[in-house]
Amino acid sequence: MARLEHCYQLAEARFNRRFPRPRVDLDLRGQRAGVAYLGRNLLRFNGQMYRDHSEDFLEQTVPHEAAHLIADQLFGQRIRPHGPEWQSIMTGLFELPAQRCHNYPVKRRGTRYYYRCGCPAEVHFTPQRHAWVQRGRQYQCRRCGNLLHFTGQQAFHS
Repeated sequence: MARLEHCYQLAEARFNRRFPRPRVDLDLRGQRAGVAYLGRNLLRFNGQMYRDHSEDFLEQTVPHEAAHLIADQLFGQRIRPHGPEWQSIMTGLFELPAQRCHNYPVKRRGTRYYYRCGCPAEVHFTPQRHAWVQRGRQYQCRRCGNLLHFTGQQAFHS
């Protein structure tokens, strides 16, 4: 919270205006380190990544997400998420590299769903993609062009 407050104080001094402080949750899971919800003035952070990489997380990830909210409040909602407005806040205000993604190691685990087409190799789908297929979305093989069909098989991995 102290690092976030520091970011906001820098922005207020530079732009000579007040910025409302966001609500902050540490409930994000998965591969993302942080997410800014612009309309809700909410920041969600991955608590496990924070615990595992706290120094870099505070240095880079917290300002990264704060810059999204600040850029939205300064320039409006029509800007690109990592466009020049956001980049100017990261580099010009926070004096940090404007990196789109973190490089923290991520443990991938979950279920793989096996799909087939006319090719000999199976295609593995993530749970999200499999759910989209269950709702009617169709995918074609990039090699043969045939539709991919669920084999009924799945496997758990870690």
